[in-house]
Amino acid sequence: MVDNLKLVIITGMSGAGKTVAMQSFEDMGFFCIDNMPPDLVPKFWELVRESGKVSKIALVIDLRSRNFFKEIQQMLVELENTNLIDTSVLFLDATDEELVSRYKETRRTHPLAMDGLVTEGIRKERALLEEIKGDAQVIIDTTVLSPRQLREQIMAKFKSNDTHAFRIEMVSFGFKYGLPIDADIVMDVRFLPNPHYIAELRPLTGLDQAVYEYVMQFSETEEFYTKFKTLLDTVLPGYKKEGKNNVTIAIGCTGGQHRSVALTERIGRALTEDNYHVNITHRDKEKRKETVNRS
Repeated sequence: MVDNLKLVIITGMSGAGKTVAMQSFEDMGFFCIDNMPPDLVPKFWELVRESGKVSKIALVIDLRSRNFFKEIQQMLVELENTNLIDTSVLFLDATDEELVSRYKETRRTHPLAMDGLVTEGIRKERALLEEIKGDAQVIIDTTVLSPRQLREQIMAKFKSNDTHAFRIEMVSFGFKYGLPIDADIVMDVRFLPNPHYIAELRPLTGLDQAVYEYVMQFSETEEFYTKFKTLLDTVLPGYKKEGKNNVTIAIGCTGGQHRSVALTERIGRALTEDNYHVNITHRDKEKRKETVNRS
């Protein structure tokens, strides 16, 4: 069972940015659910507590749940009276003029103005959400905020010490098995001398010291590392500034066993020392062994 579970209720005016908010919480490691009926939340929460696998949840509740608004109020009261749950309500708002502009841009119909004016729907919605807005611990006015600025505000208010707002995924791979489809940056190190042709190194990987030292002994390896690290020192801050939450850097050699593994490890360690949160994966490191075993 997990103690001190964290729950964030995301609500607010239609068109004020709830989709961006939910994506931001996903990036912070929250388990996100869009529009669960409020009367199911306590039962769901009990299952979460018993499973012990999820500690942070964000629930989006909007006008699609308008038939359950009395239940929402009761649910919040019950959750606030539970010491084991840290509950917060995030309310997103914007001026009527901005909301009307956003509806015109997307050509959507306001959920409370199916047969009338958007402004009338907004008026009805404000009245319906007035009490919940009054209960909200955090209110963000998105009128002049870009999606990136909204994400930044949410991150600043809700991220915990174990939340990494910007992550780097380092992946080694073998070109013979195909490119990683989610890579943002791909580097090819097949130009370096190949340990595969050294009999005693062939069964090893770039994680073994002998292979690592073999790959790193060449001047072209050091030149590549220095220039590539300089490139990353330039582009990674730019990614962060533009609001990108994670970057996948893929380094490939022929089989993904020797050269790419060694350089991925070295670059990953260097970026960690630069205070980035880095996760290292060697996608194809064992592929050759698997192929040999099957044959």
